[in-house]
Amino acid sequence: MYRLLLKSPQPPCVLRFINQENVQKERETLSTAQAQWVKDHHFKTDWGSVCEIPEPDGQCTSVWIGCDKQPADPRCWIQLFSKLARSLTPRCYALPVDFPAQREALLGWGLGSYQFNRYQQSKASEHPTLQHSDDAQLKAVEVELDAIFLARDLINTPANHLGPQDLADQVQNIAEKHGATCSLIAGETLLSQNYPAIHAVGKGSERAPLLIDLRWGRPDAPKLTLVGKGVVFDSGGLDIKSAAGMALMKKDMGGAAVSIALARYIMEVGLDVRLRLLVPAVENAVSGRAYRPGDVLATRKGLSVEIGNTDAEGRVILCDALTEAASESPDLIIDFATLTGACRVALGPDLPGFWTPDDSLAEALNRASAEVSDPVWRMPLWAPYRSYLKSAIADINNNSNSPHGGAITAALYLHEFVKPFSAWIHIDMFGWNVMDQPENAQMAEATSLRAVFRMLQNRYPSAK
Repeated sequence: MYRLLLKSPQPPCVLRFINQENVQKERETLSTAQAQWVKDHHFKTDWGSVCEIPEPDGQCTSVWIGCDKQPADPRCWIQLFSKLARSLTPRCYALPVDFPAQREALLGWGLGSYQFNRYQQSKASEHPTLQHSDDAQLKAVEVELDAIFLARDLINTPANHLGPQDLADQVQNIAEKHGATCSLIAGETLLSQNYPAIHAVGKGSERAPLLIDLRWGRPDAPKLTLVGKGVVFDSGGLDIKSAAGMALMKKDMGGAAVSIALARYIMEVGLDVRLRLLVPAVENAVSGRAYRPGDVLATRKGLSVEIGNTDAEGRVILCDALTEAASESPDLIIDFATLTGACRVALGPDLPGFWTPDDSLAEALNRASAEVSDPVWRMPLWAPYRSYLKSAIADINNNSNSPHGGAITAALYLHEFVKPFSAWIHIDMFGWNVMDQPENAQMAEATSLRAVFRMLQNRYPSAK
């Protein structure tokens, strides 16, 4: 239940939000001993200050929480409640009846409960719970948390336990539960089915590359296609990464994780779409069969690609999947990928960049992002940089010949395999917290999932 309760057998301890305007009025409700307690604990009304106030019998009936100097971060309420879920004494708590950010409170409290302890011998411990009386709102938040935690779990799982087939097994289990169909194209069959770029990247690994293809929803609903980069581990290939560069490369399937979690979220809620999920799943390994710098690869679209760098493999596998996605001319295509370090340099780890040639789609995603406090940032498809991808012997190079604008040139590369189709959004995400956050430890994050789901929810209301 993510430390959430509908009811508690014991009277809950009320969370009270204190600022300079109401602090004197709240002080007047305290006994002399309680007022001294607050003073001794140096409580201030600054954002996030906490003071648990005891009764004479030692039981807590209220907690003061400072809410002055609200941070500029749009996620601040979610982060505050995540911090409370991690730090308060284990007991039941309740919000004031008129608290305006009820949903943010529930979401933050739930996010603060996340743990990835699959490989640890640890005992369960008591945690604080948050009481809530709105069943519908609670259910909606729990489904949202399920999606976020699925994405986090997949990204956190090490590559020895999550290969291409393991990723496919996850999708097949989800498909079975929700009445979807799921087909796989694996190994050498990728060549006969005309997915040569996916095969080329994945053939260097003992674990066969494959394309996961899930379909769900009524046939005449608007078509929505999600595409996720599923590089389960990225050594860099023959252009091998350093040890430091490889340290987090289990997360290079973060785009697949978010797209899979989003697909399940869509099915759970019942958005009125004809959903298709395409996940090219590979391991970029070093071996005698690995593709090489200088190789020229065929692609599903017919464009030839010169390999300027084997460590730019994500865009190579995505180009086949995006070609297939665009071939059906769906209402919308969204791809997710942990694609470039250049995007992290430009925007940092918290802000996923997104690219689209459609201004109305950009406005819709920005609006949804603001509605749910899940930030994203639009980046330009700056056509003049397409020249950086020129090849002397092929139609396009997978690697820019310039050190500048790397995230943009990666998006322009993908655009070559989508256009002239324009209802497309590309999201370049990090999928990881580089330091502990109130809502999550230093580990995987479902970057952009909530913002994209809200955009889809606005665009395709639930059929349920």
